[in-house]
Amino acid sequence: MLDLTPKKITERTALRINPCKTCQPVGAMYAALGVHKCMPHSHGSQGCASFHRMYLSRHFKEPAVASTSSFTEGASVFGGGSNVKTAVKNVFDIYDPDIIAIHTTCLSETIGDDLNSYIMDMDIPEGKLVVHTNTPSYVGSHINGFFNMMCGFINYLTKKSGTPNGKTAIFPGFVNPGDMRELKRLATLMNVPFTMFPDTSGVMDAPMTGRFEMYPDGGTTVPEIAGLGDCGEILALGSITSIEPAELMKKKFKVPYTLLPLPIGVEATDRYIMELSRISKAEVPRELEEQRGQLIDILLDSNQYTHRKTVAIYGDPDTVVGLTALCLEMGMLPKYVITGTPKEEFTREVRALLERYGETDAVVKANTDLFELHQLIKNEPVDLLLGGSYGKAIAKAENIPLVRAGFPVLDRYVHSYLPLVGYTGMIRMVEHITNTLMDRQDADCADEDLEVVM
Repeated sequence: MLDLTPKKITERTALRINPCKTCQPVGAMYAALGVHKCMPHSHGSQGCASFHRMYLSRHFKEPAVASTSSFTEGASVFGGGSNVKTAVKNVFDIYDPDIIAIHTTCLSETIGDDLNSYIMDMDIPEGKLVVHTNTPSYVGSHINGFFNMMCGFINYLTKKSGTPNGKTAIFPGFVNPGDMRELKRLATLMNVPFTMFPDTSGVMDAPMTGRFEMYPDGGTTVPEIAGLGDCGEILALGSITSIEPAELMKKKFKVPYTLLPLPIGVEATDRYIMELSRISKAEVPRELEEQRGQLIDILLDSNQYTHRKTVAIYGDPDTVVGLTALCLEMGMLPKYVITGTPKEEFTREVRALLERYGETDAVVKANTDLFELHQLIKNEPVDLLLGGSYGKAIAKAENIPLVRAGFPVLDRYVHSYLPLVGYTGMIRMVEHITNTLMDRQDADCADEDLEVVM
């Protein structure tokens, strides 16, 4: 006799297929590259460092310079203390950075290397610095690695002299150099003296000068990081990425912070600008008012193409929250909203955002993968995909247009130079999304005309 009892379907918990994230050391390496004359150092095997550098280099189309402890079988058994001490000496002798930022890998974390004691035993040249953070690859994502590395710099370098420096600290979150440039431009227009930490503009988008510079002019300087404790307050952008270093600054140095979403979309950009206005007590300049008005005009003009179009959004949590807000402001319907980073704050933020617009039917998930997103789309398709390059397999299989945004974008150029944030970033995204939907509509009309003729 057949057993017709419905079987309980269990959700995958121990396996990720086409993950919507990468490992912690990638984020740690990127944060370290945002510090001037800093050499990121991967404490693990040479293959780990090669992967992390490759991942960043393919996205930014720039060399991601980093060193490694080059673990062998012996280091895996007896510990990597000798390797990292020799590596640090060689890096200072050969490449002459001002500071080395060490992050761990799954191998060094598993064997339990104590980097605090290793660094205390190092013979560090006068005027040079070594910092570290723990970034086990099998926990969290590159977002965790990014804010852990920020906390590492703060723990080692930041001081509080008792004399305010009159600056506001801006924590930009895990964004592209083009975004950091735009955030700085807005702060400058609003007459706010600031320190941005980290700052990869001028490093991962350095100009071609005809001469190789291992350490370009960009990046937050060591004195600027040391002076974070004397800042009046912190604007922490991206509630998931920036909350940890902001809380650390408040706890250790009593520096208050304001937590804001990434300024992606009209409302989030308005909030960032109004916070800058509060700090400087300056009026919003005509230039920004005009740009905002242009954006509103573009939204009205394009609404006939974007209204009630369904979209699947995936990527880094703070970026996805911002892109969801942007799509809602365009009149679109976010149907699937996912991230690979295991942070349940993400689902709460997205749910709250959707409820404000009266959209409660979306599937919102953290700590998931693109395989699951593909299964959802197979059951109920969408009009558009919005996220990084790895969604192109879904786009091709289901014949759905893909607009690339966020990290990583491996198969397009210039992406990291142009912002997602601010009114400038939203104008750019409205252009991409609207034109993509228009192209799809034109292609569908052409197919219908062809059927009529035949």
